[in-house]
Amino acid sequence: MATTDEPTDSWFGADGQVSQLRGVLFKAGCLGATLLALFLVFVFLVYVAVDAIEPGTADPAWWATVVATVAVPGATLAIYYYRFDPRAGEVAYTALGLPVAATLLAGGVGIVFRHIVSPYEWLALVVAALVAYGALEAHERVRRAGAFERAAVAVVVLALTIVGLPGLVPSLRGMILSLPVLPTASLSLLGTFVAPIALAAGWYVRRVRESERAGLIAGGATFAAAALGVAAEPIAGVSWTTWIILTTVIGVPVGLYVEGVLRRGEGISGLALPVVLAAGAVVCAVVVETAGFTGPDVWLDWEFLTTAHNRTPREAGIYPALVGSVMMIIVVAVAAFPVGVGAAIYLEEYAPNEGLLGSFVELIEVNIANLAGVPSVVYGLLGLALFVKSGGLQPGIVIVGGLTVALLILPIVIVSAQEAIRAVPDSQREAAYGMGATRWQTVRSVVLPRAMPGIMTGTILALGRAIGETAPLLMVGVAAVVRISPDSFYGLFNAMPRQLYSWAQLAKPDFYHGVLAAGVLVLLVVLLMMNGTAILLRNKYQRSD
Repeated sequence: MATTDEPTDSWFGADGQVSQLRGVLFKAGCLGATLLALFLVFVFLVYVAVDAIEPGTADPAWWATVVATVAVPGATLAIYYYRFDPRAGEVAYTALGLPVAATLLAGGVGIVFRHIVSPYEWLALVVAALVAYGALEAHERVRRAGAFERAAVAVVVLALTIVGLPGLVPSLRGMILSLPVLPTASLSLLGTFVAPIALAAGWYVRRVRESERAGLIAGGATFAAAALGVAAEPIAGVSWTTWIILTTVIGVPVGLYVEGVLRRGEGISGLALPVVLAAGAVVCAVVVETAGFTGPDVWLDWEFLTTAHNRTPREAGIYPALVGSVMMIIVVAVAAFPVGVGAAIYLEEYAPNEGLLGSFVELIEVNIANLAGVPSVVYGLLGLALFVKSGGLQPGIVIVGGLTVALLILPIVIVSAQEAIRAVPDSQREAAYGMGATRWQTVRSVVLPRAMPGIMTGTILALGRAIGETAPLLMVGVAAVVRISPDSFYGLFNAMPRQLYSWAQLAKPDFYHGVLAAGVLVLLVVLLMMNGTAILLRNKYQRSD
């Protein structure tokens, strides 16, 4: 396409020659701006890491030991993978990152079972959900009802089984909890948390290996490994709850990945990297302990993650804010995901696109896209007016903070879900219609499974933005400091970005440079892991295409 040359007021390409100078300069400028942005982010991360770890306080011999036992073997293997075996390199990096991601997920699950639901409440919730699912399946098989009737039945069944009618009809979940005799807490968790995971692991291994025996072994081994913690708690010194979470949330995905690598027979040598690093870390610890080398005076340690805020910087921790962020994200996901995906399905599959109603729908879509760019502080004011002033809810509680942030990411979820649904080829819809499927059957069985990876990717990225927002939390009155973790969604809470903002206001240098930097690292790790999960989903979806 020809463009104008301002100095000569002529068209490029009109004389048969195309000027490429401006294009080259534009590309160079974009590359320079990108490199500058990456460099500034890198400098910031290094600055924060130095404040949080304080490497200058360590004995030089300590650093020499770390380099010799961990860094050099790891770098040697990485160079080998890069030069001679790229496939093994992919396996090595995944095998190294998967346990880290699974450990973070295990921490979230541990927070859920410690502060949100007890094993008995989980048992009642799972049984009630199974009864609700069975009732809905029975209704669908007995009666060929329309979409409206199915939606109404689903609402009634879920209300009666899980929520109930306050003051009128108790829920099935509440009735189970009121039973005089229940299984022990460990058996409840084994039956309702470990058993489904063991069944899923066994089903997966059975499918990929096409062997009933392999599936039974995988499922049985998963359940036995988790149950071992209940019997061995006094000997191992680890609580059975922690053991169950470690074996299921970390052990199962890592084990399935290793099984997949061994089964495919590609890049098996990549599994050596985490083994070499773990062995190097053990050797390093033994040498440091034996020689008495002094390590760095780090701020980000286990105590920082498991203690509450304290006026003494060395005793300050982020645990209540971490729990508050996890509970807030649960509210955000429960509120934003079904509403956002439902709105996207309606706009893409059911909404008219012609006539007066079509123009109205187009106006709604334009406004939803514009709402994605509204400053977060505006959503904070909206949440304050909607949930606190009009709804009468107490400011600063989990449900208010979560719903307010859900409003913030709702337009992002809708837009990303629309894009994912729109990407499904129309030929697949037409094929489903040609087979006699209804529109809802086509959406449920053809469109949504195809679009779900894209929907999940957009939702995870939106949740990553939600967990780092501060302005809406300030507007709805989230407390600056909470020393006790919330034990319900109606309790006062604090979130990680709000806690970081509070630490940034303190005048003590140790808070500003040490504690704040450690908190920033925790928040960045959580955000990077969420974004990494979204990238993995996107790549898997692209490979499936």
